Amino acid sequence: MDSFFEITARDGRARCGILRTAHAEVETPVFMPVGTRGAVKAILPERLRELGYDLILANTYHLILRPGLEVIKEAGGLHNFTSWEGAILTDSGGYQVFSLSRTLQVSEEGVAFRSVYDGAEVFLTPEEAVRAQMVLGSDIAMVLDECVPYPCDREYVRGSVELTRRWAERGKRAHRHPYQALFGIVQGGAWPEERRRSAELTVELDFPGYGIGGLSVGEPRGLTMELLEEQLSLLPEDRPRYLMGVGDPAGLVEAVRLGVDMFDSVLPTRLARNGTAITPSGRLNLRNARYARDLSPLVEGCGCTACREHSRAYLRHLFLCGEILPLMLLTEHNLCILRRLLLDCREAIRTGRISELSSAWKAWNMAEEGV
Repeated sequence: MDSFFEITARDGRARCGILRTAHAEVETPVFMPVGTRGAVKAILPERLRELGYDLILANTYHLILRPGLEVIKEAGGLHNFTSWEGAILTDSGGYQVFSLSRTLQVSEEGVAFRSVYDGAEVFLTPEEAVRAQMVLGSDIAMVLDECVPYPCDREYVRGSVELTRRWAERGKRAHRHPYQALFGIVQGGAWPEERRRSAELTVELDFPGYGIGGLSVGEPRGLTMELLEEQLSLLPEDRPRYLMGVGDPAGLVEAVRLGVDMFDSVLPTRLARNGTAITPSGRLNLRNARYARDLSPLVEGCGCTACREHSRAYLRHLFLCGEILPLMLLTEHNLCILRRLLLDCREAIRTGRISELSSAWKAWNMAEEGV
């Protein structure tokens, strides 16, 4: 995997690059739409490709439980099973194990939990998490890690950092896929010293890329960026850095400025299914009565189908009537906005303006547009 990642432009700490995977060459910085069970909700795969997305995320936890690895193996891997022609990153499922399972038991050997589908007992080891992803055949796989909540006692975090490192080492030893890049994951909770230690311990294992986990889990945004900046300074310059679970515009651009290359989040698609559009000035919630007679597009000049062909009033009407169409249109719109934003980030890096772009988006927040 020597030519897996190439940096093509820099502006301070920010970088443009290329990920060379078996199924696509992916330009970075890049946002990955989340297709947890093998499909991004409420949008056709071909429409995703038309928008310019060539890398999506799928989740090992859910795919192991349903439909099961045997089904996907018989289909010839996840690409064949889903008919997705681009690249796929599979998360190990560590976050889902820790966030969805109430009966969780963590040990040196692995993690025991109950399926969210039928309550069946499941035991996942670092080796099995990696072997499962080899069966899936994703382009990028992730080691199993322990994601601690916020806030969390430092002594527990310290032990968790050491456990995650040992799990990473075991996962790497189990990995035997010539065309799949296995990423390590750095953790450390909200403790700067543990963040540094996690980075140092994980980098020693020499992965082709690094996920940054356990951020944006409830801590203040300012603290998120402080911890991120500290940890990024310890990760290798020549390897891709993947900030897991961040997808709001302000957070994306600021993290790009600090040197992050890859992102994923359910935020844009989840907001869409709840009737909310992402705009440059904030959220636009179609439930709000003030849009009932608003015949303007969601965002003037946006190239998505919703903005080209429909008004806010019409989309609101469809959403309140329980139609499926507005969920699809808003999903396309939100992903179109983020795709445009990441293209703007790349252009800003190439022209030395990433700090200017970051400043312009800092005012964006989750407040409703115009409020």
